Amino acid sequence: MLSFTEENYIKALFQLTLEDGSKKEAGTNELAQHLNLKPATVNDMLKKLKEKKLIHYERYGKSSLTKEGRKWAIDIVRKHRLWETFLFEKLGFSWDEVHEVAEQLEHIQSRKLIDRLDQFLNYPAIDPHGDSIPNAKGEIITLSKKTLLEEEVGHQCKVVGVKDNSPTFLQYADRIGISLNQLVKVKAKQAYDDLIEIEVNGKKSSISPKFAENIIIVCNECGKK
Repeated sequence: MLSFTEENYIKALFQLTLEDGSKKEAGTNELAQHLNLKPATVNDMLKKLKEKKLIHYERYGKSSLTKEGRKWAIDIVRKHRLWETFLFEKLGFSWDEVHEVAEQLEHIQSRKLIDRLDQFLNYPAIDPHGDSIPNAKGEIITLSKKTLLEEEVGHQCKVVGVKDNSPTFLQYADRIGISLNQLVKVKAKQAYDDLIEIEVNGKKSSISPKFAENIIIVCNECGKK
């Protein structure tokens, strides 16, 4: 059994080293910034996780998950994303509300409950933010991703996820009319200030490159993700 704090560290390290394994390690300062903690505090916890053989770590150096640590992390992420999906689809929570509640529910240890939840939701592949949900075997389907920033002018695309799931970002997306599976057309890109003109449900908006970079899409015109 791990404490809630230990589980949060394991999940954070998993997120920072990328689910697809393309980044193997994360620095202590990077982890501290992610968790909003002091490096010295993070260092103390990392030593404990190393003793439990959940991470590879040298003092104030880079950290990476062991095979057992990654197994724990995937289990936590699976629970978190299943709860987000349940809250969104069955209880009517908005996509900017589900993360905070799922942060509390992800620490439930009952395997039977989570498997039943997965079955009840008909084994969803993605959560309300478009993130892949690991299955019961710990397998994660990782799709290649393209952002709205990369989409060509004139193309229509479908929103399949977001990189930023903060309430501020998601509420802004709601005001523009952007949500999961929403169709968006890129109307123009301004050379002067890089603003991108889009159309959603007949409504035109101008968005910044920073915002567009956080919207993950599938291109309906070219068939590329």
